[in-house]
Amino acid sequence: MCRLMTTQLEEALKGFPLYSQDGKGKDAICRAIFALGGVRWFILEGEKEGNDTILFGIVIGLMEDEYGYISLNELSDIELDLTKQGFGKLQVRQQENFHPVPLKSCVTAVCRSSLQEWVIERMICNKKVTCHIHHGLGRSVCSFMSYEK
Repeated sequence: MCRLMTTQLEEALKGFPLYSQDGKGKDAICRAIFALGGVRWFILEGEKEGNDTILFGIVIGLMEDEYGYISLNELSDIELDLTKQGFGKLQVRQQENFHPVPLKSCVTAVCRSSLQEWVIERMICNKKVTCHIHHGLGRSVCSFMSYEK
């Protein structure tokens, strides 16, 4: 069994199979959030497929932010080896104690949590937000940010 398939995730996905939230936009209900460093997967729906669970959601914090399908087994296998930096091996984890909320509510909270997450506002609020982020010494510094309606 996949380490990320928890009873919390099973409960969150009940009644939300693939395609169940088509067309809802920012009013879609975010069912779960997975994280690894500054990367966030906002899960909107999902269903079992063989020995895997296929999820649909938004990933923020990679090279490109995008909607797409996510294999829970593949997400579970992602691992960053930062032992040389003294952090050990990092794995994707599910945000604990998260309760499903409309995507627009969930995203607003994340926007406040770190500079890197400003990209979300562009996607959800139809604003183009550009932020050049520099990482170092365990923090992010935004050197330039612009807004465009």
